[in-house]
Amino acid sequence: MGSGQVTDSSAPFDFRGKHVTVAGLGVSGVPAAKVLHGLGARVTVVNDGDDERARTQAAELETLGVTVRLGDGATLPEGTELIVTAPGWKPDKPLFTAAHEAGVPVWGDVELAWRLRDRDGRKAAPWLAVTGTNGKTTTVQMLASILRAAGLHTAAVGNIGVSLLDAVTGDEEYDVLAVELSSYQLHWAPSLRAHSAAVLNLAPDHLDWHGSMEAYAADKGRIYEGNRVACVYNVADKATEDLVRAADVEEGCRAVGFTLGSPAPSQLGVVEGLLVDRAFVEDRHRNAQELAEVSDVNPPAPHNIANALAAAALARSFGVSAAAVRDGLRAFTPDAHRIAHVADVDGVAYVDDSKATNTHATEASLAAYESIVWIAGGLAKGATFDELVAGAAKRLRGAVLIGADRALIREALARHAPEVPVVDLDRTDTGAMLQAVQEAQRLARPGDTVLLAPACASMDMFTNYNKRGDAFAQAVRELGA
Repeated sequence: MGSGQVTDSSAPFDFRGKHVTVAGLGVSGVPAAKVLHGLGARVTVVNDGDDERARTQAAELETLGVTVRLGDGATLPEGTELIVTAPGWKPDKPLFTAAHEAGVPVWGDVELAWRLRDRDGRKAAPWLAVTGTNGKTTTVQMLASILRAAGLHTAAVGNIGVSLLDAVTGDEEYDVLAVELSSYQLHWAPSLRAHSAAVLNLAPDHLDWHGSMEAYAADKGRIYEGNRVACVYNVADKATEDLVRAADVEEGCRAVGFTLGSPAPSQLGVVEGLLVDRAFVEDRHRNAQELAEVSDVNPPAPHNIANALAAAALARSFGVSAAAVRDGLRAFTPDAHRIAHVADVDGVAYVDDSKATNTHATEASLAAYESIVWIAGGLAKGATFDELVAGAAKRLRGAVLIGADRALIREALARHAPEVPVVDLDRTDTGAMLQAVQEAQRLARPGDTVLLAPACASMDMFTNYNKRGDAFAQAVRELGA
């Protein structure tokens, strides 16, 4: 970030009459422009695209008196005093270079929400924040379910689809917010200071945006800066603990680990089928508190148990009871396409994890089952598959490959699992999914799991991962018809 950026979150910012440029339309830009206009700012929106959707959004904003420049997201409007950017805009864009040279601060929509959270004398709801390469949405939804079970008024917000700006500027007053934050959002949020925060895991992702793994990790680690009560990290992922060690936190803030093994003091973990807390208890060197049973987690796959432990740690940091953790986990229902059991057909389980769009997520998915017929492939986004295949080889009964970059997975299977039968479907039309499921059924034996965990993006064949998962579920239903 540029040296012109404002980082003092206590400094008031009077928007009246200020010329604020909003970079990007869409799910964050339009609400930001409306909020800023309502605060009295002179707002100009710049947007790279000039398609029908952008023109519709522009027309809506222009009726309010907002200036919109379509097809020109590179030039800094004259007189700009602040930029509020959509999180996906890369830091090396010419607009931000010009802002840096002019000493103009750049905020994201999360930074704007943080600055506005206690405006007009309202009580500011504390933020319990979550980031990580995988598992963010599930963990935040689990956390919100636990907080609701404790009788707290809350919402799951941020990168999860509910605008943080709406949450902090709307009429509802919350006791606490469960906040999902992406690395993009954290990059543009210099003064965020959460009550407590968790980094679930770190694996290479979005490196084209961040420029390097080091920069990606540093942006994830921003979530710990200024934490007041707890920095929650993954004991099995040392990089997350390293980020805690590097963070500048408030006096008294504690490092709290979560582990699938037996927890040490200041950790949450698993003992004989129970989720237990040795962090938020009296005399944590001698005592542990039972929170829930592993069977209370839906589904009880290892990576999802880790999500539940992280959510429990954040809730416990806020003073939530053990009973509320249990009740909240029992009440939680995961979103579709996240390791979702579709059906059993002839003794074979069919599981949809279409959301596993990268190798890290797929590694966790494959680890949840003992004998797997794996349906994989799509757009690799520059990923390599050797480590993934080598780690899962012993679990694979067979593999069915689809999509544009399936050859990369086929080659990794040939190197690291040559005995595993592979069906390579040389087609990228949407009907390929039915054939893939039929081929998987042919390879499977009773007791196996046919697992859609593509390790790739979907856009070569489907609009998004949801459509891909829907196609898989429909194909499974046709098997059982």
